[in-house]
Amino acid sequence: MSGSIPRQFIDDLLVRVDIVDIIDSHVPLKKTGTNYTARCPFHNEKSPSFNVSRNKQFYHCFGCGAGGNVITFLMNFNHLSFVEAIEELALSCGVEIPYENQNPNTPPQQAKNKLLELQQLLAKVATFYMQQLRNHPQKQIAIDYLKMQRRITGEIARDFMIGYAPEGWQILAPNFNIDLLCEAGMLAYKNEQYYDRFRQRIMFPIRNKRGHVIGFGGRVLDDSQQPKYLNSPETPLFHKSNEVYGLYELLKKNPKPNRILIVEGYMDVVMLSQFGIDYAVATLGTNLTATQLQLLFRSTSEVILCFDGDKAGQDAAWKAMDAVFSILNDNRQVRILLLPEPHDPDSLLQTEGAEAFLQRIENAEMVSHYFFNHFTSTLNLNSIESRAKLASQAKPFLLKLADGFFKEMMLTKLQELMNFNVAPILNKETLPLPPKRYIKKNQNTRHSLERLTLALLVQNPRLVEKLEVNPIDWQALDFIGIEKFREIAEKICAVKPATTAQLLEHYREMPDEKILNILACLPILLPDEGIDAEFSGALKQLILHGRKNRLAKLQIKATTTEGLNDYEKGVLLQLLRETS
Repeated sequence: MSGSIPRQFIDDLLVRVDIVDIIDSHVPLKKTGTNYTARCPFHNEKSPSFNVSRNKQFYHCFGCGAGGNVITFLMNFNHLSFVEAIEELALSCGVEIPYENQNPNTPPQQAKNKLLELQQLLAKVATFYMQQLRNHPQKQIAIDYLKMQRRITGEIARDFMIGYAPEGWQILAPNFNIDLLCEAGMLAYKNEQYYDRFRQRIMFPIRNKRGHVIGFGGRVLDDSQQPKYLNSPETPLFHKSNEVYGLYELLKKNPKPNRILIVEGYMDVVMLSQFGIDYAVATLGTNLTATQLQLLFRSTSEVILCFDGDKAGQDAAWKAMDAVFSILNDNRQVRILLLPEPHDPDSLLQTEGAEAFLQRIENAEMVSHYFFNHFTSTLNLNSIESRAKLASQAKPFLLKLADGFFKEMMLTKLQELMNFNVAPILNKETLPLPPKRYIKKNQNTRHSLERLTLALLVQNPRLVEKLEVNPIDWQALDFIGIEKFREIAEKICAVKPATTAQLLEHYREMPDEKILNILACLPILLPDEGIDAEFSGALKQLILHGRKNRLAKLQIKATTTEGLNDYEKGVLLQLLRETS
């Protein structure tokens, strides 16, 4: 199934990633004992039956039966192919996939080759624009704008690959492949001819998390020109609602920032970095999306939304709440910073300096305060009508929140403001307990000794060391399914997987994949410290039962006319000594 991706790379990748972090960035999780829970993303349910194990690197829903490792989750949740899921995981770890035996003529590989061509083209275009800033006859106009008007240093311009698109309708075409330029969104079409989309603009290359140029943002040199900012259109490489500007530059300096500041413009990100505030990113001309927030929360636990203080900025801040509430959980924090009119981050930095701006960041308002202040500042909560309006307007946001302490406290705050029990209005349940069907299954199921032993081994592959220290005499075992037991045990001995997730990957699309998944999610109520002893005891009992069964069969055969051969007589004597 791994195709041209080496098996060893996949195993190593599964060790690098943490399934809890990856799933939590898509479905907010709540810690419950040693595992994490959520409402299942693969079917509708009111109480969470979706469980994620950090120890096993495995997820399972006791409601619909969905389960697997992190690769399976990404394939099912994001509707990715196997290879696409591997590529997404590799991207999150910042590692390159060592493809081997690639066939350039297969359709998937052709698509990959096309994307690679577009990436290479845009990298060259970015370099071209940087060269124009240094060498073009009109360069001084752009240099004066950056140095005199915006006070951008050469070092910062270099770090962000800032360039210049000179005036002219066909600057790029003579230097690059026209078809690729069109696919990459660098050319527009009108009156039966192609022309440069970006002209007489300062150019900001937009790089994805891996540092590949995927698009551009261009700013005019003269504010009388419109539009002031122009972005690349949607292309196979560039989806503006999924990306942010400046993330690559940010993570290059600090892969795990304590916080990330979201601003509205490219120049704001550049100027903040120049003033030493190098943890800012910018949205790309769209409303803030949940996908963008999820992208950021993979690298930090706190996001601060910084908006201009004008009416447009205030409206943008409130519109962002829809995305914010859909991804918030107990482990994530969002704060809101509204700047004083008529400033944006760039102008305020120039006016106040970095220390004052940093203080504003420190004093940014918690999203919970901002949310309720939005209502209390406009509603007179002394009236029943206003309190009803508060509940009606707050309800859609609060229902988006993942179950947890933050949601409980937000609901408690709403109840305080209304002086009314909001549970019936919001159809609110208490903090969820494990589903009754899961409790029943755990309490009433009695696994066979063979099934328990094998499930313990699958769920804790490290136990294979006990089989290596005390090798099993497979001839002494005699039970239904012994061959399958032996095959799986020998497989684990051979590949020595670090986790259940790695073991399952070795069985992907194999005949026994279903069996392994069933064993991996078999509920076994044991504390971690009791697993080794339970396995040793179960294995000892299994071998003892096997010997007794074999002894009984040999004794019966000895009474028949066929009798025992010399080898069987020796085995019988040995078994009699061991069981006596």
